Amino acid sequence: MGNVTYSWSFLFVLHGIPGLEAYHLWFSVAVCAGYVILIAGNSIILLVIVSEPALHRPMYYFLCMLSTIDLAATTSALPKMLSIFWFQAGEIQFNTCLTQMFFIHALCMMESAVLLAMAVDRYVAICFPLRYNSFFTGSLVAKMEIAAVVRGTLLMCPCPFLIKRLSFCRTNVIHHTYCEHMAVVKLACGDTRINSIYGLSVALIVIGGDLLCIGLSYFFIVRAVLRLSSSEARLKAFGTCGSHLCVITISYSPALFSFFTHRFGHNVPPHVHILLANFYLLFPPLLNPIVYGVRTKEIRNQVIRVFLPNKVLVKSRSV
Repeated sequence: MGNVTYSWSFLFVLHGIPGLEAYHLWFSVAVCAGYVILIAGNSIILLVIVSEPALHRPMYYFLCMLSTIDLAATTSALPKMLSIFWFQAGEIQFNTCLTQMFFIHALCMMESAVLLAMAVDRYVAICFPLRYNSFFTGSLVAKMEIAAVVRGTLLMCPCPFLIKRLSFCRTNVIHHTYCEHMAVVKLACGDTRINSIYGLSVALIVIGGDLLCIGLSYFFIVRAVLRLSSSEARLKAFGTCGSHLCVITISYSPALFSFFTHRFGHNVPPHVHILLANFYLLFPPLLNPIVYGVRTKEIRNQVIRVFLPNKVLVKSRSV
């Protein structure tokens, strides 16, 4: 390639999943089906919460933002991913690649912040139930959501500029299905320590910091619940946290696996890194609406009321 600096016409080539090119078509079937289910599930959650005044409460506002972020993050990556699998159309302009990278990583950081806000919501609801309505007002929820957007945007803003200062002299082929930060940095010539240190620091701040705060919230929640005298009250309190705990497990498990294998799993085959990264991007947004739809009674009843009105009518007549 020679010593190439960035320009609007400079092209990267997204290779897909190296070593598994023969299975790209089969991967595309799974990704496409998951993408359709993901769009349908999150859209239903948004429709149900917006249309039902009884669900206009802080926890459901956070859930709306979570669904919006999931839709935006997956839409930033999956259409291009499918074009790679279907048509081998991996070419992507330098600035377009940086834009995709910015949105994917920034939105994932926003999602982590929303999960933390939901944990704080559960903490206040269980530990200080009498103060919940006066504390969690609509203005506070809006401020927390704005803070999540601002944090994700500010933390991700330096990355494109740090990459633009680099030059590329090895190859323009990115062995990935989307423009992931470290996958692009590894193509650069010269010293990339600043990029690596910044990427690692941001990941530790977001994943480590948010998980620590979520863990502390649930420590106090468990301590408060165990002090309740009634076993029925304890079960009800734990039940209100069940959906959120499932979503946290679904969201952070693949993120941690991807993070550690990408930076410390040097003996792990490249296709495993990429499969984990794709799993992290697709799997949590796919399961989040299913978890909340199944485990949250208010959402489940409203879904039935909207999409199966005849069933609700028959039930009411039988009563």
